[in-house]
Amino acid sequence: MFLIRVLLPLHKVKSLSVYHPQLAYCVVQFLEKDSSLTEPVIIGLLKFWPKTHSPKEVMFLNELEEILDVIEPSEFVKVMEPLFRQLAKCVSSPHFQVAERALYYWNNEYIMSLISDNAAKILPIMFPALYKNSKNHWNKTIHGLIYNALKLFMEMNQKLFDDCTQQYKAEKQKGKFKLKEREEMWNKIEFLAKQNPQYIMYRTVPASFNMAFMETDTPTAEDIQLLKKTMETEATQISKDIKKDKILLRRKSELPQDVYTIKALESHKRAEEYLTSNKEAL
Repeated sequence: MFLIRVLLPLHKVKSLSVYHPQLAYCVVQFLEKDSSLTEPVIIGLLKFWPKTHSPKEVMFLNELEEILDVIEPSEFVKVMEPLFRQLAKCVSSPHFQVAERALYYWNNEYIMSLISDNAAKILPIMFPALYKNSKNHWNKTIHGLIYNALKLFMEMNQKLFDDCTQQYKAEKQKGKFKLKEREEMWNKIEFLAKQNPQYIMYRTVPASFNMAFMETDTPTAEDIQLLKKTMETEATQISKDIKKDKILLRRKSELPQDVYTIKALESHKRAEEYLTSNKEAL
């Protein structure tokens, strides 16, 4: 009860970084004593999983790997599906540290043995995220780690890997087919609208109106032309700015800061004010 009602809710606190290593150690100690607590602990962590705080998400991934290092195979089977659904989201994260930390799980031998025993359930969950981000993720390091994970999955079960590939392609084709059907339906609606006698009264809609309240996923030819013009304008402006500013500074990631450390630095006073000089002493 202490673990579930006291320790797990402490993961919600904003200042988790101050005491997280000690909290994770306590949780792992409980699980080493009683493995049956693994399922409620992992479900609790997934419940409190941060949505918009990437450094906190990295801390959760660190703790989760420590838990998986001591998990029993029988307990792993109970939580693997929700667990790997969350890992798939982490792999798809635009924050490269979150994606990188999640992909490091594939370097853990014990976790890989658990994945290998349950590949039939785990690979269909992970494959779409891995395949999509192997092409679309902005960070090249993530590409390498994803290719490594895909290679390991392929070596585990070649047939299953091929089946997942075919299933993913079929789902993509299905999505394109639905999109095409949607376009055809809108064309039919437009055709029927033109048959209406009152269509002539309303066809001269102001260009500024632009059907703002009827947004669709499919861009029109006008949208594409506008986008191209915007891109050309922005690219010209950026090239001018680069010529002006020759020195380019590399942007650094902001690391989480400890509130107590900042307060201590602000309240610190140099000792020289209170020390007398040699001349005054003489």
